[in-house]
Amino acid sequence: MKITKSSLYAAVEQSIISAEQAEHLEAFLQNQPASGPRFDFTHVLYYMGGLISVAAMSLMMNIGWEAFGGFGIFFISVLYAGFGLKLVAAFQSRGYVVPAGIVAAFVVALSPLAIYGLQQGMGWWPDESTYQEYHRYVGWQWLYLEIGTLAVGVVIGWRYRYPFLVMPIAVTLWYLSMDMAAFLVGQRPDWELQALVSLYFGLIMMLVALWVDIRTRRGGDYAFWLYVFGVITFWGGLSMQTSDSELSKFLYVCTNVVLVAIGVLLVRRVFVVFGAMGCTYYLSYLAYTLFLDSWLFPIVLSALGLLIIFLGIKWQKHERSITQWAHRLLPAELRELLEARR
Repeated sequence: MKITKSSLYAAVEQSIISAEQAEHLEAFLQNQPASGPRFDFTHVLYYMGGLISVAAMSLMMNIGWEAFGGFGIFFISVLYAGFGLKLVAAFQSRGYVVPAGIVAAFVVALSPLAIYGLQQGMGWWPDESTYQEYHRYVGWQWLYLEIGTLAVGVVIGWRYRYPFLVMPIAVTLWYLSMDMAAFLVGQRPDWELQALVSLYFGLIMMLVALWVDIRTRRGGDYAFWLYVFGVITFWGGLSMQTSDSELSKFLYVCTNVVLVAIGVLLVRRVFVVFGAMGCTYYLSYLAYTLFLDSWLFPIVLSALGLLIIFLGIKWQKHERSITQWAHRLLPAELRELLEARR
């Protein structure tokens, strides 16, 4: 449970602690090194700086770097990685867990650039494509970069064990699924195949995330980024499916309702956000296509919204008893996970 300033002074008002104790406790907590992500200005700066650094050496790489040649790119990447590992050690020794994890992820994100440079330098690169196309186009030639990045990610993750390290690994797995499809079909996969691969890969990643969540329920949140990219790829693949059947569109919205329910159950907002987007997309389809000329549809939809609010009130009143009943039906590991996440 997150301890806020307002909760401390609420405890003062109820005579649980004194005002002086609340002030000392607040000062103590503020001076502790951050051990996990929070939405405050410090953490916004942490992640903004980290993501800018990662993007600079991946998404924002320009063609000018080709002038260094393959070995030049390789040695510059290794130099950056060595500097990054020095920073990780320095942050770790001072107890700055979040910055250490972000910089460690930066080192992993350098891996495909280093592997590309080495292949270019050794004359092993198979075609005329450049690293600038790695994040834009699907192709089998990227498999070497992705497999090598996964190997580096596993080694650094085993060494440092920071949850944020899962982020570049999850992105690389997503890329790998697409490029493996290109390798199997012998060409760049078409739109429908990409959507299908994303759908099934996202489903697998969500199941893996649940397994990781259960295994690490007493430690850090290593499943967070797996859930994020699993839901994004699954929902994206699901939403890109084409169908003229009203039944399939209804099954689509039912799937999104299930995503919302899973998000509430696992206390994972990413499920709720994308599930709600899918429901909104389906309702927009009904409003602007199927019921375009119907005066009754907005009234029915308003009534549905009020019914959902009413159900929310009922749920709030009986949440504890319903939750306790539902938890008794679950396996012990999953029950312990839900209690820990709440």
